[in-house]
Amino acid sequence: MRIYITADMEGVTGLVDADDVQPGGRDYERGRAMMAEDVNAAVRGAVAAGASSVLVNDAHGPMRNLLPEALHPAARLVRGRPKPMGMLEGLTGEYNAVVCVGYHSRAGVHGVLSHSFFGHEIEDMWLDGRPVGEIGLAQATAAALGVPVVALTGDDTACEEAADWDGGIVTVPVKYARDRFAAELRPTAEARREIEEAVTRALAAVPEPRPAPREATLAVRWQSSSVAETLLGIPGVTATDSRTVRVSGGLPALYRQFGVWMRVAAALTNQPPYC
Repeated sequence: MRIYITADMEGVTGLVDADDVQPGGRDYERGRAMMAEDVNAAVRGAVAAGASSVLVNDAHGPMRNLLPEALHPAARLVRGRPKPMGMLEGLTGEYNAVVCVGYHSRAGVHGVLSHSFFGHEIEDMWLDGRPVGEIGLAQATAAALGVPVVALTGDDTACEEAADWDGGIVTVPVKYARDRFAAELRPTAEARREIEEAVTRALAAVPEPRPAPREATLAVRWQSSSVAETLLGIPGVTATDSRTVRVSGGLPALYRQFGVWMRVAAALTNQPPYC
């Protein structure tokens, strides 16, 4: 059994503020240690379920948050950027299941550190007309590869969002949103124990991967009309208004093209892509 873990940071146990998750923040070093412990709990759960291989993708911001020496020895690590598939780099139909650790709710939701991929630059996103963020796009892309997302950890709003996309996902709320930068925290030992147990439980009966690429339409509303205008130079991209562009294509290729959109936006706005 081969397990893929995509690890974000905003939904990690105990973290609530930009200073917890952004390099240079006063609590970032503590935050990255907390991230490693949540990931390690998921790895332990996968190993307990019989995983023969575990790949962890550092999927947050600079994608260099997890220190290799802090990671469980049963896991391999994908680290750094750029990556063609970003938060899903390395995921193929050869994996049996995906586990999302430390995920957050989409832009506009009243969740802890909620946003969609690119900080303040992305105002909203839709997949086939349905509001989507990092959770929904990851679930849809993994499903297109034939690999189910079986477990997710984050705040309660992230867990609710995951359940809306797939009611079979086992979720672990490690904190409860009070505002965008405030939460009621579960004790760390309790949260990590539940992460480990939930992953083991979720992996108890996973179906064989069955790749099923599908056509979809992705639309993104940007803060900057310059970003939208520039993206119109990519074949297939059309505008719905001065700040919103859309494209249709097959998943997972659509996910990869969206990564190109973010790199274009980063160059135009002089800020790094942020997940």
